[in-house]
Amino acid sequence: MIPKASGIRMRVDPRDVPKDKAARRLGLSIAEFEAVEDRLYARGFPRPDPDTRLFDLKAVENWMDRRSGLTSSLTARDAAIVARSRLEALGHGKTG
Repeated sequence: MIPKASGIRMRVDPRDVPKDKAARRLGLSIAEFEAVEDRLYARGFPRPDPDTRLFDLKAVENWMDRRSGLTSSLTARDAAIVARSRLEALGHGKTG
């Protein structure tokens, strides 16, 4: 007789987590998190998904990195747009 395989083949760590786990990632209890969450949101802390009410841990990590100055909050810019804007500022590349 062949043994029946388990329904779980590998561990999957969810990326979206409930509020208590998001709080724990910040080193806070759920009560401490709830006491400051409005202030955190005002500072750009990621809000939970409107349907699942779960927090994206990657978004939380990114927020923490930006807060600590480890990454920039700036996004990549299109090089062609940057070059065109610089040329126009120098009086070159005027159109029309």
